[in-house]
Amino acid sequence: MKFDSKSQEDNYYMKKALELAKLGIGAVNPNPLVGCIIVKNNKIIGQGYHMEYGQAHAEVNAINSAKEDIKDSTVYVTLEPCSHFGKTPPCADNLIRHKVKRVVICNTDPNPLVAGGGMKKLQESGIEVTTGILKEEGLKLNEVFFHYIKNNKPLVISKTAVSMDGKIATKHMESKWISNEKSRQMTHEFRNKYMAIMVGINTVLKDNPSLTTRIENQRTRNPIRIVIDTNLKIPMDLNLVKDKKAKTIIFTCKNDLSKIDLLKENNVDVYISPKDESGVDLDFVIKKLGELKIDSVLVEGGATLNDSLFRKNLVDKVKIFMAPKIIGGKDAPSFVSGMGIESLSDATNLHITNTTMIDNDILIEADVIK
Repeated sequence: MKFDSKSQEDNYYMKKALELAKLGIGAVNPNPLVGCIIVKNNKIIGQGYHMEYGQAHAEVNAINSAKEDIKDSTVYVTLEPCSHFGKTPPCADNLIRHKVKRVVICNTDPNPLVAGGGMKKLQESGIEVTTGILKEEGLKLNEVFFHYIKNNKPLVISKTAVSMDGKIATKHMESKWISNEKSRQMTHEFRNKYMAIMVGINTVLKDNPSLTTRIENQRTRNPIRIVIDTNLKIPMDLNLVKDKKAKTIIFTCKNDLSKIDLLKENNVDVYISPKDESGVDLDFVIKKLGELKIDSVLVEGGATLNDSLFRKNLVDKVKIFMAPKIIGGKDAPSFVSGMGIESLSDATNLHITNTTMIDNDILIEADVIK
């Protein structure tokens, strides 16, 4: 393929590398999504992506797939090649050893173990390095990784389905189904993308959910299931305890040793939290999840849990499926409950980043302004 300029060529191959990186969604957390394309004499001779946490990095898979010697080739990689020994050897050293001519990078790695070290190694070995190609696309693709590395805590995404008047259920608590089938299917894609899912005990007692991922004809993983249960009320016969499809973690303030032992026998981890005015201290929860290397949490809880998270300014992103329905009723629950704010100046402000029609529903995506 012929290109009018070097920048056009770089953009073309980097876009392909970013598309490759997406194939790792649901399998690499808390590692980043990374794709790699190797080009020589104007043709792709190798390509690969990071397929699974703890396994070979994208550069290694691309090198191993190469149809010919990659000496003097140009390597397009969506994240700065690592320069340290972790679960795998340094990718920068591997590229140096193969004597590539040029490395084009989408994003530099904020991980303190890399943070420019990979680029420096390459440049000191005489390899030309170009950075920042499709930088914004790369930042969006790996928003979970960048947030986790910089803050040492997970990205928290509050997801809900509401009617056009903001209700999540009728006054009799009927909520199936407010959103349409395609919207509900997208929720499963979110469950596959994010590492954990969080609910409150009221949701667990009402719905007995499994909180698993169901996507046809696609490799998926089930998120780690986080339950906020102040008084450790969870029955032993519910799905989140009985089934072993995914890990369940409970945060509670009640140190009931006998019940905790029974839960642990069912592969359920229990953490005792400090207690605040709402019960479980959610600041403690988010900090602990970061320590457990959980990089992202999809919140599918009810109005009470949402209220606590928003009041503590712990939500980073919001995804709202708005259905063309009017429910009405002062006793019908809203997305966020609680006492509410005293003044509009206390409101949680959002920056809407995207709106998408999902059949006749509207998906509204927004960042919390902090």
